[in-house]
Amino acid sequence: MRWLVRIGSLAAVLALWQLLTASDTRAWLRFDQLPTVVEVVERFAVQVGAAEFYHDLGASLGRIMAGFLLAAALGVALGVVIARSRWLGDLLRPPLEVVRPIPAIALVPIAILLFPTDEQGIVFITFVAAFFPILVSTRHAVRALPTIWEDAVRTMGASTPQVLVRVVLPGTLPGVFGGLSVGMGVAWICVISAEMISGQFGVGYRTWQAYTVVDYPGVIVGMITIGGLGYLTSAAVELLGRRVTRWLPREALR
Repeated sequence: MRWLVRIGSLAAVLALWQLLTASDTRAWLRFDQLPTVVEVVERFAVQVGAAEFYHDLGASLGRIMAGFLLAAALGVALGVVIARSRWLGDLLRPPLEVVRPIPAIALVPIAILLFPTDEQGIVFITFVAAFFPILVSTRHAVRALPTIWEDAVRTMGASTPQVLVRVVLPGTLPGVFGGLSVGMGVAWICVISAEMISGQFGVGYRTWQAYTVVDYPGVIVGMITIGGLGYLTSAAVELLGRRVTRWLPREALR
């Protein structure tokens, strides 16, 4: 029944979209300016049959994975270090907190100046976008761990590395994967924006190109493609999180 409800809600949205656009409805919002569902489906069928479509998908996915994996590795490591070491926290937090409020997409001019190629600059923007949600979530997750857990294993003779491996990292996994899920979503927003500004290929670049030539069905196809890719990658992160935190109560996984 839950899947029927989900499919039904999506079908209702598509039916309403088709009705409003096909009837050229103007009710403050100008639905007569938008392509119909049928036009979008026809345009999507054309794009799926072209090799260029898959090249753009591969380019965007490659940029996302490169930036996101770097952000995950560095964000988790620094989050643990900052939360566990007062001295390193005092050293690293001030510059990180100054940079954190800056939108990643605002760093595009800096990326253009710093990196020799646009490709490296786009990966950098993606990295920055995902890095801070992961860092902050990890830091808070480490600090939220009950101190009694660490005290218990230390009384049994555990060393600091053993505490990190057996207590800190497993205990922070729910919070870490929450940050990874948020970071993936933000990374998609920024990689698409960066592709629109300075990319030469990719889903974002192709969507912007469709807009410049007044191909509105192509714009909608690009938006739907972005949404589908974002959903699939975020779902993959959440699925991995459920797999590695099977020890949690069922209520915590919903």
